[in-house]
Amino acid sequence: MKAYSMDLRKRVLAMCDAGHGTADVARVLNVSSAWVRRLKQRRREDGTIAPRACGGDRVSKICGQALTRLHEFVQEQPGATLPQLQERCGQELGIHCSVMAVWRACRKLGLSLKKKR
Repeated sequence: MKAYSMDLRKRVLAMCDAGHGTADVARVLNVSSAWVRRLKQRRREDGTIAPRACGGDRVSKICGQALTRLHEFVQEQPGATLPQLQERCGQELGIHCSVMAVWRACRKLGLSLKKKR
């Protein structure tokens, strides 16, 4: 969902400053009254009405040289589980990360971690 435009934000605050109630402004401009309250609060506390930044790129802890070392770990010990690889990354590389981060790095390398029974 996209953020509301600055024009709409300015119109909302202009109506509020003119003495209209929050519910009235929300109804006239077809926005929620909670959003109008939060916009007024943001202006009061932060001094800005610009939309906040949303989302962001997830940055992996296992990249570059560490990714190469992880590939070597899997080649040295093909039967290693993800928690074992995670522990080894912590001990030998000093990278403390989640099992999911190890799985994503293995997927990036195109490694299969299926075990034989």
